Amino acid sequence: MIYTITLNPAIDLVIVTKKLEQKVVNRTEKFELQPNGKGVNVSFILKKLGIDSVATGIGGGFTLDYVISGLKEKGIQTNFLKVKDPTRVNVFTDVLDEKTEYKQVNPGPVVSLEKQKLFLDYLKNTLTKDDMVVVSGSFSRGIKPDFLVQLAQLVQKQGAKFVVDSSYMEVIDTLKYRPFLLKPNDAELAAFFNYKGKMTAAKTVELAQKLIKLGCQNVLVSLGAAGAAFINERHILFANAPKIQVVNSACAGDTMLGTFIAFLEKKKPISEALKVAVAAGSDTASRTGLTDFSLNNLLPQISVTERMN
Repeated sequence: MIYTITLNPAIDLVIVTKKLEQKVVNRTEKFELQPNGKGVNVSFILKKLGIDSVATGIGGGFTLDYVISGLKEKGIQTNFLKVKDPTRVNVFTDVLDEKTEYKQVNPGPVVSLEKQKLFLDYLKNTLTKDDMVVVSGSFSRGIKPDFLVQLAQLVQKQGAKFVVDSSYMEVIDTLKYRPFLLKPNDAELAAFFNYKGKMTAAKTVELAQKLIKLGCQNVLVSLGAAGAAFINERHILFANAPKIQVVNSACAGDTMLGTFIAFLEKKKPISEALKVAVAAGSDTASRTGLTDFSLNNLLPQISVTERMN
């Protein structure tokens, strides 16, 4: 089983408006409420591709109830620990006249050390060597970034696979526990090694290979408008991104990760997994919700090239 962990779930309020002016009533074109959180999105994508998962994490209030309801409506199992304060609501506003997007991301509820221990105990009593754990995104208040290291240690002890999509610098401290896959974007990859120069393709490979030497098994790097790269001890693959009009980029990386994992679970070639993952992530970025995997217009635009290791 795949367990997705979201330690700071959210409801995303996505607004489309013609204009956004100060100190006046801005009447919008439309809005959507979406159950969200990076791990939650991975579970949604896995389900769309026929892969079961259990969506887990910590949250609270009627907002978490909305997230759980949205997952259950799609037939996804859930097991969230609840705290007193409500799960956050984030706001993403697409302003048509400006052709730009505004993102307002709120903090999550406070999570006690006791609740964190209960969550670790749940994983310890549940995971087997056949499982995969995907931890994605930021943590709620009260959960320190080094909780990521505790998760990595526990997952390794249980013999399961560990996948990480996080900007915390503590990602580096998980490498001694041999994570199966890391999914940084190019800016996060640079930050892991305090690199402040231009992120060229060669530099992306160099830094990803450093992660491999430190213990990571596979690295999937999202490169924004440039596409994505996959690096491990045997392969260096790059995929370009198709041309799209960006509407809401918030869930594109989650879509890419979920798609890539699903194709690996289906034993598809890595090159195919990378190509479809880039197409799906791009499709999500071009709409207000997640991709429906109607990718026929995007896939022909994407080429996967392998470079010498």
